[in-house]
Amino acid sequence: MNDEPVIAPRATTTRRWRDDLRLLRRRDLGLVLVSRLASDFGTGIAPIALAFGVLALPGGDASGLGLVLLCAALPRLVFLLLGGVIADRVRSRAALMAVVEVVAGVAQFVAGLLFLSGRATVPALAMLAVLNGTAASIYYPTSTGLIPHLATGDDLQSANALLRLSTNLAGILGTAVGGVLVATAGPGPALLIDSATYAVSAVLLALVRAGVRAGERDDAGSSMLDDLVHGWREFTSRRWVWLVVLLFSLSNFGFTAAIGVLGPVLSLEEFGGASSWAAVMVSFSLGTLVGVLVAMRLTPVHPMLVGMIAQLVIALPLFAMAVPTSLVVLVVVAFVCGVGVDVFEIMWITSLQKHIPPESLSRVSSYDWFGSLALTPIALATAGPLASWLGLQGALWVCAGLGATTSLGLLDPQVRRLRAG
Repeated sequence: MNDEPVIAPRATTTRRWRDDLRLLRRRDLGLVLVSRLASDFGTGIAPIALAFGVLALPGGDASGLGLVLLCAALPRLVFLLLGGVIADRVRSRAALMAVVEVVAGVAQFVAGLLFLSGRATVPALAMLAVLNGTAASIYYPTSTGLIPHLATGDDLQSANALLRLSTNLAGILGTAVGGVLVATAGPGPALLIDSATYAVSAVLLALVRAGVRAGERDDAGSSMLDDLVHGWREFTSRRWVWLVVLLFSLSNFGFTAAIGVLGPVLSLEEFGGASSWAAVMVSFSLGTLVGVLVAMRLTPVHPMLVGMIAQLVIALPLFAMAVPTSLVVLVVVAFVCGVGVDVFEIMWITSLQKHIPPESLSRVSSYDWFGSLALTPIALATAGPLASWLGLQGALWVCAGLGATTSLGLLDPQVRRLRAG
């Protein structure tokens, strides 16, 4: 039996917090953190502005809103793999991120102007959503590949946690501000503010110097197809990577269908409607903040073991809805779920960054994003028919079962025994 501790001893809490805050003094990491804070603040505003903007259009309804959201989601699947290839080929990942932030900002700026001028239509917004989704598909795998250039060794996990903390805080604040903006000024001004946050992010990223390649890549003569194949080989050569992605693809199907569609229906029928569901979502978001703080205090010898144990709680809200239980219990388990989700996320992304070669990291990350998100559009499309066939509670039990599939990852020795590196 392996008698190594799961969690290695670490410095006192006060000293560790001081060490984590010291990372903020690093110029490039600070620039990326502030850029993420600005960008994610705007990203929190956008969904509310688009949702209520589309629904307020003449003839606007749930189908029109669904079309706009689908047009944003599909490019993230179609272009994610291409985004990883591009990220591993460019001279500067930060510069590429700046470019795609500009593209996303332009899309939101045009959408804001359309609303202000009274010329917004569902087809026009859907086309802009495609542009925004394409930008996102390049941004995220590129960001994963950039972070190891900003922090290394033991600092890498702390850097990922700080970025995650920034994302969560900005998202919560952006959502709150977005609701006020849309209610008082309308969707047009809200989307213009979102476009401004992209501009701020782009300027900050353009100032980042870390991770710039010197000279030509060793595989500079390879084609993009060759790069995709190489990324696939790197992805599939590590069972701990592809197995976790496969399990999360199934789990995310259940989680997306339940949280995105079935949960609001249950809340309307059992808990009094939107305000109750908002309480559940806020509780989950607060849990993710605590999850980041917990992860920042850990130095696991086997990070994926710790991450997968933490991830066991992902299905708790789904089972609580399927039973069903009281709103108070649902709010509590949503908080616990949020804690577990972000502990896992930081262990996972840090493990990828430490064990995947830097020149292939963005491509492997793109396969990770693609696999994890591949079934979510189907989940959103089939949640309603599934509830009609099995009833709301039956559909929620199916979702809960799928959500719990991540627990199977603990059976694999590669997952359990992966070392921190």
